[in-house]
Amino acid sequence: MQVLPTDIPGVLLLEPRVFGDARGFFYEAYNRRAFHKATGVDVDFVQDNHSRSAKNVLRGLHYQIRQAQGKLVRVTAGEVWDVAVDLRKSSPSFGKWTGFTLSAESKRIAWIPPGFAHGFLVVSDSADVLYKATDYYAPEHERTLLWSDPALGIRWPLAGAPVLADKDRRGTPLAAAEVFA
Repeated sequence: MQVLPTDIPGVLLLEPRVFGDARGFFYEAYNRRAFHKATGVDVDFVQDNHSRSAKNVLRGLHYQIRQAQGKLVRVTAGEVWDVAVDLRKSSPSFGKWTGFTLSAESKRIAWIPPGFAHGFLVVSDSADVLYKATDYYAPEHERTLLWSDPALGIRWPLAGAPVLADKDRRGTPLAAAEVFA
């Protein structure tokens, strides 16, 4: 596994070793020992999630103020523009974002540590996004950062207006958001 740093320390892109031939391909999407050796991160994943979304669906920017979740994110069909926003007040990169493409074709995997808001925009006709989480979903602690907050300045590769859930449409701007210490 090759580790590629992003603009924000701690948010990582992982390139697994892919073995392919005329039959198709094989790769380990997750191996705890290999993940720890490559990243220095040793976590317990307690929940796997899978979403399917149509083109221009924007999900996020979500986080849990308690039971903060680290996420290991990959795309098994299609392509997304994936974004992580640092919400750790004590971090030098507080309020900054990083974005990257995740796709079934590239097989890249993103590690987004606890303390970040996360979201993605589907840029293909549809996309299946799978992610492992380090803590359980807790709706009472879920928060949504406003995806279009000018203070963040996220450059979403939009082709028209995004398709949003009501909670994403009503997200909180960074200036008023609950954040991490």
